[in-house]
Amino acid sequence: MSPSELAAVPPFDPTPDVLVVIPTYNEIDNLLPIVTEVLALGDGYAVLVVDDNSPDGTGALADSLASTFAGRVGVLHRAGKEGLGRAYVAGLTLARAAGPRLIAQMDADHSHQPADLARMVAVATETDADLVLGSRYIAGGDTRGWPWHRKAISRAGGIYAGLILGVPIRDLTGGFKVWKPATLERIDLRSIHADGYGFQIETTFRTLSTGGRVEQVPITFTDRVAGSSKLSRRVVIEAAVMVWGLRLRQVLGRPW
Repeated sequence: MSPSELAAVPPFDPTPDVLVVIPTYNEIDNLLPIVTEVLALGDGYAVLVVDDNSPDGTGALADSLASTFAGRVGVLHRAGKEGLGRAYVAGLTLARAAGPRLIAQMDADHSHQPADLARMVAVATETDADLVLGSRYIAGGDTRGWPWHRKAISRAGGIYAGLILGVPIRDLTGGFKVWKPATLERIDLRSIHADGYGFQIETTFRTLSTGGRVEQVPITFTDRVAGSSKLSRRVVIEAAVMVWGLRLRQVLGRPW
């Protein structure tokens, strides 16, 4: 555990079947409902909250939930905000060490729905998929609550990345995923330094590049219930530039 990851996570007991990683920064209004809804999916579900020292008290709330749902909720406290990508690297790495059958990642703000998570887990269970990706942009998928320009940016970003990288994934920027733990090891998480959209694109691309099977499941993406979006222009530009670096490495046959 790096110096920025300050608190040891209490052990999950029993070992969860599905461990759901939820990164947070100022999500105090959203955390309680999303955690309780995920846990309500079944006794095999557990949650790992990765909080980047939220000034609004989200970390303290997460600790309270870990006490209330002892053995089913863990909290990783980090020293400060380092970006979504670094939070996911820390959380997914720690989740893999806990030994669950499947590891999921989802947002805290209810843009990702627990009911869709259950369907994604079912697909991961019934197939030999290395990664199940919740997609807004295949038949049956939808996006609600976004203005037209944000929908256009999201769709265009996915198409742009897919064309450059030559992969048949409609929602490369999507961050709602269910992983086989072995897949996370194979793609070498700790060498990924991209953030936001770039992190989501690179993890899916690495899965495909290492021969992994990706299944796409339609989801309904709903704009956040409370709080403010953390999307920034920097994150969009980083992703747009990063895909060319991935493409170059692909052409040259270089490892990550």
